[in-house]
Amino acid sequence: MTRSDRYLLDNRQTEAGERFDAFASLFDPTTFRHLDGFGIGPGWRCWEVGAGGTSVVSWLAKKVGPTGRVLATDIDTSRVAAAARPPVEVRVHDVGAEEPPGEGFDLVHARLVLVHVPDRERALRSMVKALRPGGRLLLEDADPALQPLLCPDEHGPEEQLANRLRKGFRRLLAERGADLSYGRKLPRLLREAGLRRVEADAYFPVSSPAGAALESATIRQIRDQLVAEGYATDQDIDRHLANVAVGGMDLATAPMISAWGRKE
Repeated sequence: MTRSDRYLLDNRQTEAGERFDAFASLFDPTTFRHLDGFGIGPGWRCWEVGAGGTSVVSWLAKKVGPTGRVLATDIDTSRVAAAARPPVEVRVHDVGAEEPPGEGFDLVHARLVLVHVPDRERALRSMVKALRPGGRLLLEDADPALQPLLCPDEHGPEEQLANRLRKGFRRLLAERGADLSYGRKLPRLLREAGLRRVEADAYFPVSSPAGAALESATIRQIRDQLVAEGYATDQDIDRHLANVAVGGMDLATAPMISAWGRKE
């Protein structure tokens, strides 16, 4: 089974664009804060792994300018292809199964990618190998096991239903090889990979319009799998989507843990 067969949240589905927009609203400020802290600027060579959407790629392109390079890779580049103009190059690539698409990068970044990659160890080695001496690696991944609830304040039947569906979503992810406690391991894994000056932090959105938009798009995207595996009925899903649309629930995401380090 290929990674694209295993992956629950296919980029080609209609809801994927809504998910990428929600991720950008939720997580771009955190990602950009870290990247700015590295001093990214004109002439940098960057590899955006599992690019998916265009927001990070476009931001990197503006930072590195015409003298820089941004290589955006994914197993499905249909959406990130919209950013494919210099200094951006878009390439189909599976980071968990192929050699790195080059070396000497000043920056390698992956957000919400490795938790879904079956061979995460190989993927991490590939990204470290691609860095130049002194180059920076920034990995950002969720840790659903650290905070497994969609509604941490489970005070009514709407929240109870939401959390039941989130439990089904987590099971679907795990059945396809996702490591639901991967985020917390990132600092240790970066050190074990030989990186220095390793640091990490976490961002945990608890309630926001983007969180509601993400939940609606995600449930619609995985609806058939939830029903087929017996984790929910169509009536459950219709009721939950209606509850989300009303806007009366606080919908959290799993904590996104960002870890970064420097190659010696």
